[in-house]
Amino acid sequence: MQKEGKILVVDDNLDLLKSLKRLLKFDFEEIDTLSNPNKILLQLKSKDYDVTLLDMNFTEGDNSGRDGFKWLKRIKEIDAELVVILITAYGDIDIAVKAIQKGATNFITKPWEPQKLIVTIQNAIEISKSNREINQLKRKSKYYKEDVISKISPIIGRSTVIRNLLKTVEKVASTDANVLILGENGTGKELIANELHRKSKRNNEVFLHVDLSTLNEGIFESELFGHVKGAFTDAKEDKIGKFEAASGGTLFLDEIANLSINLQAKLLTALQTREFTPVGDSKPKTFDARVVCATNKDLKQMVQEQLFREDLYFRINTIEILSPPLRDRGEDVNLLTEHFLNKFSTKYNKPGLKLNAKALEALINYNWPGNIRELSHTIEKAVILNEDLVIKPEDLFSGQYYETKNVISILHLDTLEKSAIEKALKDCKGNISKASKLLGISRTSLYSKLTKHGL
Repeated sequence: MQKEGKILVVDDNLDLLKSLKRLLKFDFEEIDTLSNPNKILLQLKSKDYDVTLLDMNFTEGDNSGRDGFKWLKRIKEIDAELVVILITAYGDIDIAVKAIQKGATNFITKPWEPQKLIVTIQNAIEISKSNREINQLKRKSKYYKEDVISKISPIIGRSTVIRNLLKTVEKVASTDANVLILGENGTGKELIANELHRKSKRNNEVFLHVDLSTLNEGIFESELFGHVKGAFTDAKEDKIGKFEAASGGTLFLDEIANLSINLQAKLLTALQTREFTPVGDSKPKTFDARVVCATNKDLKQMVQEQLFREDLYFRINTIEILSPPLRDRGEDVNLLTEHFLNKFSTKYNKPGLKLNAKALEALINYNWPGNIRELSHTIEKAVILNEDLVIKPEDLFSGQYYETKNVISILHLDTLEKSAIEKALKDCKGNISKASKLLGISRTSLYSKLTKHGL
């Protein structure tokens, strides 16, 4: 049977410390002892413990328990979930009961009965595990809420390239292999990552999407690894990072090619060791998340140009999946068009909307440089502006020429882009964060496009 439980014993009686260590080492994973209570805080900051056994009196001739109360308070300030068992003389039961009211979990009296002591500590370890699990769930709860809110629809398509892609996803999903998804903007890389999660053994845990293009040098570690209260000026409380929040589930690192070489090194270290250290903390934490990365850039070329670390490239690229462009998906354009037409007709309360034959032909022939995202925006715009329940080609492309697979495009995508941004800002009442999510781009990209279009 595997031993578990890390115990810290604090007492100024050296013989007692030796005796406890001999007794407990057969039943518990690790036993550390301290005879000087002034070293408690440093010890707790350097290592995680499940249970602390704490003497109530350290000052010679003082049996009031004053020292025990002081150190109990300090321990709880450092780690509120740490279970503390008090060591006290039989005649000090009233003091021990008072200490329990102040946060101790239990007490043992000198002299103790060995088997009873072991059972008491075993129960305390179970309490400690429960405390930490509850606290972890509380800290992760906001990420679970985000995950529920942002549930993504399944991949829509019957084309050969999509059927082949889904076969690959089926094979890979049951493993914990790191996956790199490559593809142009708007092809649905997040949908593929979500499908991997949905079909994996982790599907009851969180799927956490992180847009790395929004993380600069100053906030990278705080966002991914978390921080402790007081780590920097604005750190007014502990913050759980994305690595810890995703533990047990899937961590989707989008736009990974946008990381600087310095940040790539920090990410690589965490992925290699499966450990991270919150900013301002000295104790590393482990994480257990399936890592899926994505980019629209050519990472092999970036490696050759020394813009992306080769060791990180191989670390994230156990399996590579290509997200195909919409122009290669043939009949899927019809399926996606029907999906978006139903979605936006419902959203804008315009039942009965249809596309005429020429509109469908225009959609099929268009080359879709913006892929599925552009198709979605095009259908949404047409639904919003339509007044006669029939969508025509000019409703889709503003009466301009459109690009086919055989004709050079003279369609001005800037016009569509500006129109989509204006509509998103209006719907979101000027809220940049909400508008960027609605448009499917990062805040940084949206700011750039606002400047570009003079909005």
